[in-house]
Amino acid sequence: MSAYKTLIVEEKGDVDWVTMNRPERMNALNAQLVDDLLDYFGKLYWNRARRIVVLRGAGKAFCAGLDLKEGSNNSGVGGNTPANGMYTQRRISEIVMRMRRCPQPIISLVQGPACGGGFALALASDIRIAGESARMNAAFIRIGLSACDIGVSYFLPRLVGASVASELMLTGRFINAARAERTGLVSEVVPDDKLADAAAGYIEEMVTTSPLGLRLTKECLNMSVDAGSLEAAVAMEDRNQILAAQSADFGEGIRAFLEKRRPVYADR
Repeated sequence: MSAYKTLIVEEKGDVDWVTMNRPERMNALNAQLVDDLLDYFGKLYWNRARRIVVLRGAGKAFCAGLDLKEGSNNSGVGGNTPANGMYTQRRISEIVMRMRRCPQPIISLVQGPACGGGFALALASDIRIAGESARMNAAFIRIGLSACDIGVSYFLPRLVGASVASELMLTGRFINAARAERTGLVSEVVPDDKLADAAAGYIEEMVTTSPLGLRLTKECLNMSVDAGSLEAAVAMEDRNQILAAQSADFGEGIRAFLEKRRPVYADR
């Protein structure tokens, strides 16, 4: 268990189960939660002991976005001056940068509202599983701001295409769980009380991969999304395969496959 004020971090084997813990405010992003998320995802980059992260919200919501009731200086919107506003804005957007930078795959379990900044956290994850109650939207445009915030304009078109992304961002309308699954925004939809069970299947398959192979796969996927050419993507793939092939885990993976058993990887 962690000592964070607004996060509960439970270590279960190689997996961190991270719960945003402000259920009375629908896990809205206040200054403390921003601090905690920044610290947690920042430290993950060098932490080879943790292989997978599951991100979820306490109570009935994933994350309702910025906690505007705490005032503009705390929420990160506006600020007394452009410089102050930019500072707090960048602190929030840095969370999704750190989520993408960390080598661990992130699975988000989305139930209830995932609005604005909460939507961005879900989009920045590698895999999204929705509860039947999930409702997501780019809420920023509904309060006088642009819908392009905290990486949403980058992630959403890449996940659902430009047309659906334009619809959701220009209107701020909600996308429910069923439509999110149809558009490929989430991998599957399950009853809210089965979200952890659904995540277990993905975790089981990922922990049977080699630690290095899993990290390199996330890195290469990130790079390939914006690769300038097929040649650039293949060059990254070639480099990763040669790196992974030099580890002892490659030989163990081959032996386990031939012997029809679960591999026991040693490298971190």
